Amino acid sequence: MSEHLEGRWALILGASSGFGAASARALAREGMNIFGVHLDLRRTMDRVQAVIADIEATGHEAVFFNTNAADPRRRARVIERIGERLSGEPSPVIHLMLHSLAFGSLKPYIADSAAEAVNEQEMEMTLRVMAHSLVYWTQELVRAGLLGAGSRIFALTSLGSERAAPNYGPVSAAKAALEAHMRQLALELAPREITVNCLMPGVTLTPALRAIPGHERMVEQLERMHPRGRLTRPEDVAAALVALADPRLTWISGAVIPVDGGERITGIG
Repeated sequence: MSEHLEGRWALILGASSGFGAASARALAREGMNIFGVHLDLRRTMDRVQAVIADIEATGHEAVFFNTNAADPRRRARVIERIGERLSGEPSPVIHLMLHSLAFGSLKPYIADSAAEAVNEQEMEMTLRVMAHSLVYWTQELVRAGLLGAGSRIFALTSLGSERAAPNYGPVSAAKAALEAHMRQLALELAPREITVNCLMPGVTLTPALRAIPGHERMVEQLERMHPRGRLTRPEDVAAALVALADPRLTWISGAVIPVDGGERITGIG
C-alpha cells in the first residue's frame, strides 16, 4: 500500500473488464477508493460484482455506476453523484481518471455491400465513445471542481493510432483522435496543474481484441516474436498506472507512454 495514495479517489471509465478492471483493483490495493463507470447487462454483472468485491476486500470504497458513459445526460448525473459523495472530503477532487472505454465498430471502410462496410452512424459512435468522450468528461469534471491541481488523466491508446489493420479503421481513427485530444487537454490544463497522458499498451488479449476477426492468428504470431515471449497483460498496464499515480510525479504531460515490454521497438506490433 502506498502512503501517497491512501484515501484518494480514482475514476475509471470502463471499470468492469480488461484494463479498467485490472487498474481499479491495483489502485485499490495501493490505498485508493474507486468510482467506476461501466455498461453491463445482467449476464455480465458477475464480473462487475467481482471487481467491486476485490476493491472492498482492500478496505476501500467502490462506488460504481452501470450506465452509458457516452450519453450526455447520464454523464452529468454520474458527475453530480460523484460531487455529492466528495462534498465532505478534505480534498474533494479526483486524483486520477482513467479513460478505458472500448466500444466501437470493427468493419471495413470498403466492402461489396453497404451492410458490410462501416456506416456514418457506426463511425460517429466509435469516435464519440472511444475518443470524444474523453474531452466531454474532462470538461464537466473541471467545471464541477472535481479535477484540480495534482489531478492526472490517462487515456488508453494503441499502435492502431498510426498503423492500419484489417477491419480496424474506425477504431484506428478514434485512437488517433484520442491522442490529439490528449495533447490539447494537456496544453489547456497545464495552468491548472493537471496532467494528461496516453498509455499505449502492447497487444493484449482483452474482450476488445477477441472481437477482431482473425485475432487468433495475430496473437499466435505476436507471442512467438515478442521479446518477452508473451503478450501484454492488463496487470502490466495497471502496474504502470499505479507508478504514474504517485502524486510526486507532476512533470509528465502530453505524452504517449508505451507499456508493451519492448513490442513496439521490434516492429512486430
